[in-house]
Amino acid sequence: MTLVQLDALDLSALLCSRVCHDVISPVGAIVNGLEVLEDESDTAMREFALELIAKSARQASARLQFARIAFGAAGSAGASIDLADAEKVSRGMFADDKTQLAWKAPQALYPKNKVKLLLNLVVIAQSAIPRGGLIDVVVRGDGDAPTLTLTSKGSHARIPAHVEALIAGTPEGGTVDAHAILPFYAGLVARAAGMDVRFSIDGDTVTIESTPKPAPAQADETAPAPTDETVPSRPVADEEPPETALA
Repeated sequence: MTLVQLDALDLSALLCSRVCHDVISPVGAIVNGLEVLEDESDTAMREFALELIAKSARQASARLQFARIAFGAAGSAGASIDLADAEKVSRGMFADDKTQLAWKAPQALYPKNKVKLLLNLVVIAQSAIPRGGLIDVVVRGDGDAPTLTLTSKGSHARIPAHVEALIAGTPEGGTVDAHAILPFYAGLVARAAGMDVRFSIDGDTVTIESTPKPAPAQADETAPAPTDETVPSRPVADEEPPETALA
C-alpha cells in the first residue's frame, strides 16, 4: 500500500488536537471546581471542590509534561533524553488511574526519537487494555540498538483497531484524523529512529515489541569484475579503424 504523507501544517494541527483532547477534561474539572467555590457556602462541598481542583491540576500538568516529550521538542537542544525523565512523565500520566505501570530500563541517555517512540508506545499500550490493568515496560540494550518491550495485561485486552496499519503509515482509506494521529505519529518516529514495531496477543495479554530495523544489504566490494565470458564483446574487424582513430 502507498505510504501516506501528511504535510507539516496538517501534522501539527492533528497533534495539537490530540494534546487539547488530553488536557481539556482536567482543565474543565478545574473550572467546575472554581464555580462550586464561588456558589457554595457548605464546608463539605467547598472541600470537595478544592480536592477536585487539586487533583485535576495535577492531571493537567502530568499530561502536558508527557506531551512535551512525546510530541514536542523537549530536549531538542541535544540529541538524547534521559530514560529517567521518560519514566517520570509516564508515571505521572497513570497517577490516580485504573492502570498500573511497571518500568525496567537503564538509567541512561537514549537517542531522542527512540525515547519519543517509547512514550508513544506507552499510550498505545494503555489503549490495548480499555478496562485497565498492568503495563510492563522493559528496555534492553544500549541507545544504538535497543529493544523496547511493552506488555499490557488486563480484562478484554485487544490490539487497538487499525493500529498496525497506522504505524506502518498505510491507514485504511488513506486518511488520518485526530483520533488516529498518535499511532500514525508513532510510525513516523519509528521510521525516523530506524525501528520496527510489532504486535501480538495471547489471551488477555498484548505485547508490543520494537527493535532496530536490519541494516540494508551492501554490495560485496570483493566480488570479481565481470570477465569476457560473462560480458561478451563484438570483435572489431581488421579493416575497421579503432574508435580512437582520427577521421
